[in-house]
Amino acid sequence: MKKVDDSNIMEGLEEKREEIIREINEYNRERDQIRAMLGKIGGKSYSKTDMIINIVFLTIILLLFILELTTHFLPAFISLEVSVLLVSIKIVWMIHSQHRFNHFQFWVLNSIEFRINNMHKMVRGMEKELKQLREDKHNTNAVGP
Repeated sequence: MKKVDDSNIMEGLEEKREEIIREINEYNRERDQIRAMLGKIGGKSYSKTDMIINIVFLTIILLLFILELTTHFLPAFISLEVSVLLVSIKIVWMIHSQHRFNHFQFWVLNSIEFRINNMHKMVRGMEKELKQLREDKHNTNAVGP
């Protein structure tokens, strides 16, 4: 009887071990996905792109301003309208960037909530199993030899 119980316990432990290994692999896969997504949304390459766009917009606006003050090659209102258009485009670009970031943040928080709910269900299941094992052990000890 003792050997049968030991083999059942060993099988249960082996199943738990395999389940934990699967969960670790799933966690590593999700971590890699999140890193890749972060690289696309807010990583170094995106920062470089954003910095280049900022420099281009700032350069064009400053050139128009300096040329308008020195040469008057464009009528004053056209130069002003082009500058306002460029600033408006930059604001739209910033709104778009913020929207992408907010979408990613929502996705991450939603994933975290989902994982927490799954972990909560697992803990409740483990508590039930532990309670059942304690009751079984108590019933076995109460019966006696």
